[in-house]
Amino acid sequence: MGALDRFAEFIDWYPKGMSKEERHLVFKIDWLVLSFSCIAFFTKNLDVSALSNAYYAGLGDDLHLDGNKLQFATSMYYVGYAIFQIPSNIVLTRLPAEYYLPAFEVMWGLFTLGTAFVKSYNQLLVMRFFVGFTATACWVGNAHIVNSWYTRQELGKRNAIYGCVYPLGAMFAGYLQAAAYNNLNGAHGMAGWRWLFIICTIITIPCALIGVFFCPNVPDRTRSRYLTEREKQLAVERLLKDGFAKTRGIGRSLFRRIFGDWRIYVFFVVGNLYWMTPYPSGLPYGLWLDSQKEKYSPAMVNNLSTITYAATIVSTMVCGFYSDWRQNRWETMLYGGILILICNVLLLVWNVPGGAKFFAFIGLGVANGPTNLIVPWLAEFMSHDLEARSTSIAIVNVGWVVINCVVPIIAWPIPSAPRFLGGYIWSVVMSVVEIVLLPLPMILERRELKRGINYARMVVEESGLAPAGLEEKTKGVDDQSLEEPTRAANEKEVEVNAIAV
Repeated sequence: MGALDRFAEFIDWYPKGMSKEERHLVFKIDWLVLSFSCIAFFTKNLDVSALSNAYYAGLGDDLHLDGNKLQFATSMYYVGYAIFQIPSNIVLTRLPAEYYLPAFEVMWGLFTLGTAFVKSYNQLLVMRFFVGFTATACWVGNAHIVNSWYTRQELGKRNAIYGCVYPLGAMFAGYLQAAAYNNLNGAHGMAGWRWLFIICTIITIPCALIGVFFCPNVPDRTRSRYLTEREKQLAVERLLKDGFAKTRGIGRSLFRRIFGDWRIYVFFVVGNLYWMTPYPSGLPYGLWLDSQKEKYSPAMVNNLSTITYAATIVSTMVCGFYSDWRQNRWETMLYGGILILICNVLLLVWNVPGGAKFFAFIGLGVANGPTNLIVPWLAEFMSHDLEARSTSIAIVNVGWVVINCVVPIIAWPIPSAPRFLGGYIWSVVMSVVEIVLLPLPMILERRELKRGINYARMVVEESGLAPAGLEEKTKGVDDQSLEEPTRAANEKEVEVNAIAV
């Protein structure tokens, strides 16, 4: 074993005991899956962040975005983003992802280009809607791909890398805007903020072509030229041993398989609470810094914003590794939930020293790290049904999109900046509810196990392969109860296996 392999094992990148053949396969999967997914997500965040950066660089003045118009423009993006999200992830389970995802990336790049030439607020709304509509396949689509290739001991770390792309894209967009404004403002009679959208397009469209060559789809439908037939077989087998089922088809039973299960309802609530409560680390923090112009120069404001993004990146990686090492997600998320509550209480009080405010805003940036564990946690609970898992990820994310459209306008109206009293009251209350509900998935799963319902074990038994790493899933439940599933479990198994003609 070489030094690099020993280091990878030390940081638990490859679980101990993994064969050389499987290590080589996982190494290939990392390059194929993470390369395109992260690049696509990066360009999406670049295009999305461009609006806020352009607003501070002159778009707001040029298009007269007074009052809540910036938030309405942002919400219009999310309206388009929400409409097609669930159908997109359903279609993705049937069409070749290596063509489907890049095609949409090209389209959102073109609509981003169109944003550079808008002349009015109404034109901006139209462009943001279509940027959102065409970008909908990116995050949820690639989240489905990422969470379809890895075992439970690997999901946290890979989702951490995928999650780090968001703050990296936001950081890069800030520096890109500064460069565009300083070097291109007025070039060819165009404002610097317009050049930002042009540059984003120049980056986005070539990156889409990477997906055609690297995106591997999901294991049992992959046609990747970089994987041998033996490696494709091994990719499927190692997931089956860990309780992740192969594709079962869509059919009329799909929504019964989703909405007939408690998982979608619990994760819809818990996930969206957890995603939204660190919200003040974004726009409210930026508007507070903007209100301190007499203290901080524009360059310093950009650097202070960068600190929050950097804190998110470090926290995301630490939480991903820690949750894999602990082999659970909720513990890490509980620590983050407590930090979210403390920081939101400080901001609600508001009349605290400047250092305490910085601690609160940056602390919420740190708390954004555990939010990247929601999707792998959901993926593990839905491991028995690939299509239901893909659709459930989209459904939960649509909830976040809708909340992100409504809550900022109601709780965080721009005219009330930077105090946002109503927003911080909402955040504190929701932070408490979030902490109370966080253990609920574990409680309900343990009740299922006590009743003899163990979907991961069923997947393994159906495959005829020796189980791997499922001890924790059945801990505390006697073997006899697992060998004799209840009538409810049998009925559920029949329903999951139903495929429409």
